[in-house]
Amino acid sequence: MRHRVKKISKLGRQADHRQLLLRNLATSLILHSKIQTSAAKASALQPVFERLIVNLKKKADNREAIRYLKSFLLDEKAQKKALVDLKPKYAERKSGFTRITPIGIRKGDATPKVQIELI
Repeated sequence: MRHRVKKISKLGRQADHRQLLLRNLATSLILHSKIQTSAAKASALQPVFERLIVNLKKKADNREAIRYLKSFLLDEKAQKKALVDLKPKYAERKSGFTRITPIGIRKGDATPKVQIELI
């Protein structure tokens, strides 16, 4: 019997580096609406991004939402875009804000490459 089953992908990084990587990927996803990355990183990013949008929608006051976004996202442009564009866009949608599409294999190390995009 295994207790402490691994629930998240560690991506070969320590906790601080992994958290910063996911914050950086989420920032890029908001700014560009779609990014290409490895399948492991995209599948690790998806639940983090879903929680980000759901928590953003829960914040009734814009000041609360701005504070929350400043604590998570790394770029001011991404913070403004999330507040102005994404919050109203996903107001009616409960979940499923991203789509992962396989696009091939990376030549260097044969890692499956995917595109993660906003729906």
